[in-house]
Amino acid sequence: MKIVIIEDEQLAAEDLADNILKVDPTIQIVASLRSVKEAVSYFQINEKPDLIFCDIQLGDGLSFEIFNKQPLSAPVIFCTAYDEYALKAFKANGIDYILKPFTKKTIEDSLNKFKELKNSFVNNLTHFETILEIFESRRNQKQVSVLVYQKDNIIPVKVDNIALFYIEHEVTHLITFDKKKYLISKTLEELEKITGSDFFRTNRQFFINRKAIKDASQYFTRKLSINLTIPFSEKIFVSKEKSKDFLNWLSGI
Repeated sequence: MKIVIIEDEQLAAEDLADNILKVDPTIQIVASLRSVKEAVSYFQINEKPDLIFCDIQLGDGLSFEIFNKQPLSAPVIFCTAYDEYALKAFKANGIDYILKPFTKKTIEDSLNKFKELKNSFVNNLTHFETILEIFESRRNQKQVSVLVYQKDNIIPVKVDNIALFYIEHEVTHLITFDKKKYLISKTLEELEKITGSDFFRTNRQFFINRKAIKDASQYFTRKLSINLTIPFSEKIFVSKEKSKDFLNWLSGI
């Protein structure tokens, strides 16, 4: 069996591939793709695989865009952290999904389902544009959790428990309200798309939860200086150009 993985987080893609091969060592992972653009280009010139494992939220858009731009008859199993409400769209269209963080058991169950329903599984008549509309309508609502990496473990961290995301040495970090620190493989631009309106991008380095802000004060050249409710050694500023937007956001306007 030939499988293509579409997943923008490298560690998650590697973990998925490892678990697939643990279930069935004879499977061939023929490609691991990282974006909508890369996947569309790949499927334009390569033969379709037997099965596709695909994340929903990629760095450059929702993965349903791939199948609208490049119709495929290969069945798709989506790997997702989205909630049950949105996932009802899959059941209506005969598509399988596994929730992140996935395990060997959930992958094995999906592969067994694929083998049992191989002839009647998802086909090129699936209305991905309908599912895309459902998920597009939910983009302004925050994702429930984000995945972080600690040694060999992939850990879901609830967005509500994250005080801020920040860049240090070109790597994205997060701090929770209970003062735990983690690395995360997403950029701040990607996080802006999935965390909802409770977070504000103060500058290129910081992305802050409203609940983490203790107060703001005027600084030189009409900047705002932000004080947090958690210990944090670096000064956080909002430029005068963004100050009005920040204050409107902070007041809930």
